[in-house]
Amino acid sequence: MARIPIALQLYSVRVDCEKDLPGTLEAVAKMGYEGVEFAGYYGRDAKELRRLCDEQGLKVVGTHIGLDTLLGDELKKTVEFNRILGNKYLIVPGLAENRRNSRAAWLDTARVFNEIAEKLKPEGMFTGYHNHAIEFAPMDGELPWDTFFGNTVPEVVMQLDIGNALHGGGDPIPYIERYPGRAQVVHLKEYSSTNDKALIGEGDVDWEAVFHLCEGIGNTEWYIVEQESYAYPPLECVDRCLKNLKEMGK
Repeated sequence: MARIPIALQLYSVRVDCEKDLPGTLEAVAKMGYEGVEFAGYYGRDAKELRRLCDEQGLKVVGTHIGLDTLLGDELKKTVEFNRILGNKYLIVPGLAENRRNSRAAWLDTARVFNEIAEKLKPEGMFTGYHNHAIEFAPMDGELPWDTFFGNTVPEVVMQLDIGNALHGGGDPIPYIERYPGRAQVVHLKEYSSTNDKALIGEGDVDWEAVFHLCEGIGNTEWYIVEQESYAYPPLECVDRCLKNLKEMGK
């Protein structure tokens, strides 16, 4: 299989982006990242964001957006914005309490995502969901992750955040196999039981197992680094993460 390229979730360096987005994108590209995933647009429109990324040779591989931007009249605006960005992955990174506070709520949320996925098909775009910790804590006899992905169509992308799942007490790695072909964009985040500032490759995650499944059954197109705790300045942290991944052969 072809090598899976590595992108950066810009939330990792959000303060730098707020201060100097063009300079931050330049720094990220120089590190060797090949793409970026947005989580906010820093007051810029889609054309400017696309130009800034193109200037650095960075592909837009995803964006984190609220579910409300995918509903009703907002969906058309969101599609057009992302068409300009050249992005096909519209990922929801969290849900309002009423959409996740019971098994019934999760089932209804799954139905909503199925409807969005169907509307996005003609656009060549996909919606998806990104976990935190709560999805791996049992609810009504089942993990919310299973309630949701067991009741969504294959076109709903499973953006598995490895570190977040482990923080929730679950082992995320088997879920790449349980829902084959749905892990198109995977968040690489470390987890350590002894060091909450561990960078990728410095904690407890079995990265070899993650990579084996992503590069086999996962249908993974992009690895996306996300670092949310800092022993060093954020830009240095994400640089070290990428270097550690390269030392692992990625």
